[in-house]
Amino acid sequence: MIDIKVPAIGESISEVTLVKWLKKDGEWVERDEIVAELESEKATFEINAEQAGILKTVAVEGDTLKIGDLACQIDETAIAPEKPAQAAKEAVKPATVQSAAAPTAVLDVKASPVAAAIIADKNVDSKSLVPSGSNGKILKQDVLEALANPGRMPGHEAFSREKRREKMSNLRKTVSRRLVEAKNSTAMLTTFNEVDMTRIMEIRAAYKDKFKEKLGVNLGFMSFFTKACCFALQEWPAVNAYIDGEELVYHNYCDISIAVSAPKGLVVPVIRNAESLSMAGIEKKVSELALKARDNKLTLEEMQGGTFTITNGGVFGSLMSTPIINIPQAAILGMHKIQERPVVIKGQIVARPMMYLALSYDHRLIDGRESVSFLVRVKELLENPELLLFGKDPVKALLEL
Repeated sequence: MIDIKVPAIGESISEVTLVKWLKKDGEWVERDEIVAELESEKATFEINAEQAGILKTVAVEGDTLKIGDLACQIDETAIAPEKPAQAAKEAVKPATVQSAAAPTAVLDVKASPVAAAIIADKNVDSKSLVPSGSNGKILKQDVLEALANPGRMPGHEAFSREKRREKMSNLRKTVSRRLVEAKNSTAMLTTFNEVDMTRIMEIRAAYKDKFKEKLGVNLGFMSFFTKACCFALQEWPAVNAYIDGEELVYHNYCDISIAVSAPKGLVVPVIRNAESLSMAGIEKKVSELALKARDNKLTLEEMQGGTFTITNGGVFGSLMSTPIINIPQAAILGMHKIQERPVVIKGQIVARPMMYLALSYDHRLIDGRESVSFLVRVKELLENPELLLFGKDPVKALLEL
């Protein structure tokens, strides 16, 4: 019998939570197959089977385990179960072919034949249904309930007063602790401005297809904002610094933390040396980190050591907010929803796509002059994207002004 223990995952991590068994007790597992999902205060990771055999679970879902605690055992002496005979596989093929002619063939959802027929006949939006069958399959009753209660959330009874309790995950505990610590340990203040997104939107419309074709990545807004922040951070180094005891720590590089909403909670993976990356390099890194966050695959190293944070509440529709500093950093930039608003340009009222920007900063380290000047510089760079090439107006650079 092989013991599988909770592995060490970082110097500061002493305990984890067993989130879910991916294989059941008594089930056969192959070597290196993932058997369980664990969660620390900073990330989610997995346990793999060290040998093939029968799994014997020891810990229970929801348990808090110390590093080195026994999670499960594997009986490597067990005989592997025989795989289904090829004849058995062939026997089910006619049924599969026959079912392909059923109404489910025209639906991109998992539904029973009867449910699929009702969906097609009544033109029901399958995305509005809550499946009650195994593996997310939509059953007849799910469709009938939605038809009988139009406009009501499926599965919710009228005048229901039910409530449920759920154990707070280690990640959520850490987020809670850090947010309160940021509020209580910093002299946080927020300054606002707004940026006209016209030029950036024109550039994206004109070049996004060629950009994707040549460089293999979408041209989003994050690369423009990251580039602008990197130039401004190098001009106003206090915004890129932090307080360590009675010392100020400055950085000659920009490690930009990007706030991402992951299934388990808010995480902030870091783009290292963002000031040295191209637009495509930034977009590729943002895409890579966002994908890892969605799949809970971020490592501790990828979430540590940022010098400045950018968060985008606009993707959820936020028009304005005051983001909380990601300690020990000294500042965080909040992006928001782009909305057409009337603005006055050369005495004329015109509609422009505008975005509010919010910079929350630690007033112990950053003065008002620095914070406002930083945000004005970011605004200037975003409204004149050609300046992002090397941070200056080409004519002024030519004249050495």
